[in-house]
Amino acid sequence: MNNLSNTKVHTVNNAVEVQDQVYKFQTEGYPKDNIYVLTHDKDRTKRIVNSTGAERIGVAEEGLGTAIANIFRSNGDELRAKMRSLGISRQDAERLEREMDQDKILVIAWGGKEYSGDEFDPAVYYYPHYMA
Repeated sequence: MNNLSNTKVHTVNNAVEVQDQVYKFQTEGYPKDNIYVLTHDKDRTKRIVNSTGAERIGVAEEGLGTAIANIFRSNGDELRAKMRSLGISRQDAERLEREMDQDKILVIAWGGKEYSGDEFDPAVYYYPHYMA
């Protein structure tokens, strides 16, 4: 049975796989507004969002303080901050950002709880699975 309060992160290779994963998350019951795409390139993220119906992580999810701080952060720091605001641990955000460096795309079904500081969700599901 699926628990929609759990956050799931799938790493995919292209926009077709993004579309497939967005559809799967929607059929599991995640609201469209809680399904996000994240890439290393803002323009690429925007194009994929526009073609798949997914969302971008914005001020509502990050919180105003993080959104303002992101203006002054490097791209990598901004990506990690966005992931952290959805409950992804610092270690996993760093690993996922390295995967995005290799052109991977993240599709995130967010459980809806906002996180700040060093808080994180220990129950985030990652696919493909990895060994820490």
